[in-house]
Amino acid sequence: MQRPLLIKINPLDNVAIVVNDGGLPSGTYVEQFDLTLKEFIPQGHKVVLNALKENDEILRYGEIIGYANKDLAEGSWVNEAVTRMPEAPELHTLEMATRPAPNLEPLTGYTFKGYKNKDGSVGTKNVLAITTSVNCVEGIVDYVVQIVERELLPKYPNVDGVVGLNHLYGCGVAIDAPAAIIPIRTIHNLSLNPNFGGEVMVVSLGCEKMQPERLLNIPAENKRIPLEDQDIIQLQDEKHNGFQSMVDHILAVAEHHLEKLNKRQREVVSAEHLVVGMQCGGSDAFSGVTANPAVGFASDLIVRCGGTVMFSEVTEVRDGIHLLTPRAATKEVAEDLIREMQWYDNYLQQGKVDRSANTTPGNKKGGLNNIVEKAMGSIAKSGRSAIVEVLAPGNKPTKKGLIFAASPSSDFVCGTQQMASGITVQVFTTGRGTPYGLAAVPVIKMASRNNIANRWYDLIDISAGDIAIGKKTIEEVGWELFELILAIASGEKKTWSDHWGLRNSLAVFNPAPIT
Repeated sequence: MQRPLLIKINPLDNVAIVVNDGGLPSGTYVEQFDLTLKEFIPQGHKVVLNALKENDEILRYGEIIGYANKDLAEGSWVNEAVTRMPEAPELHTLEMATRPAPNLEPLTGYTFKGYKNKDGSVGTKNVLAITTSVNCVEGIVDYVVQIVERELLPKYPNVDGVVGLNHLYGCGVAIDAPAAIIPIRTIHNLSLNPNFGGEVMVVSLGCEKMQPERLLNIPAENKRIPLEDQDIIQLQDEKHNGFQSMVDHILAVAEHHLEKLNKRQREVVSAEHLVVGMQCGGSDAFSGVTANPAVGFASDLIVRCGGTVMFSEVTEVRDGIHLLTPRAATKEVAEDLIREMQWYDNYLQQGKVDRSANTTPGNKKGGLNNIVEKAMGSIAKSGRSAIVEVLAPGNKPTKKGLIFAASPSSDFVCGTQQMASGITVQVFTTGRGTPYGLAAVPVIKMASRNNIANRWYDLIDISAGDIAIGKKTIEEVGWELFELILAIASGEKKTWSDHWGLRNSLAVFNPAPIT
């Protein structure tokens, strides 16, 4: 039987979390801290190490994650009911670019086998994408995708698959509202993801507000996708005579692009061409102790190779923003971080909610009392590198290195927005477990606990659970993840999500009004 074990992260902390599966019963003596538990403490939940008075600070990660609502004896359970959440850091008081990143030695010699594109990007898959201008065409696009998978793909063995870029946008929306630029830009950039090989085709209805020209051409951002007329299929075109006519038209254009994609071959390229998105979902108290720090270490390895890493989820960064703005490469980058935090503060205020609405019942059951504690663990995914660029939702990077790509924290929305920003691999950490996946981008699932990795053995790709029990270090698991990323990017290994064909629908972020 495992001895009682608690994890204290920072010397300043006055709480520690229970490691043992099933938790620890009342009366358990924990020799490690010379204390006796006053009540049952579930796995992942916090124990008071030193008695607290009402209104005393609760410290985890060396940061204030709350205040005690009442006196708490040593060995007591620190749960949501006895915790008051602190205010978010004031944005106008933050340090900016004051703590240069440590001098991390460059890594050379690491490669993967990817698909080179004309624009210099490199894909990890070779996928045909069918872009849609409006949700009305989703049904027929899904119908055609099934035919392509069944009848056409066997003729083109170098093509990995076909995906319809469906979304709930395009009509019935305030297309000229200032915030409408976000979904339009997102759909525009989704079609340019490196895993699609530069082959763009659009299926349109014809009467929608977001006409193909508007989707393809964004003058305000100097963005344009030049397409031949034959690459735009309009279902309301008078030349279409019945459903089969529309299907045949889409299939003909699809086959034209499949022929070109099929000529692509994997080539050995430097790891500097990696563009990896880091995300977490179904988080628990171990996420910030095992999985996310290991991801942060792997993030630094990718950056040291000259590659690109994106982390996102504004509400899961907001309470740790005072730890990030000092790491900005320049004052301008720090100001961009503050801009995105302020934009989202205003967005939530308009909906009459605040960041506390982020934390889910599962997060709390897993030991995360509030969004402050969750954010402290979430930002560990960013490692130690300098933040070199900040992207508004759906924008593409102009630099390599560590990038904050602003997005909501919803798994589905964040994944969609990171795809639009150009990720070609995603690492997704989870403490509670999730079958989440993306059709066009391989999603590597990393568990924070061995318990969930063992039970979900055919859904989880890698576990960081050995860190919690002292069998492995953060660095060891970080290297394992880095090597897995290279193997997945090369097509040498498959994620479980790809093995089972698990894919979530795209969820484009649309903060503009729906009319």
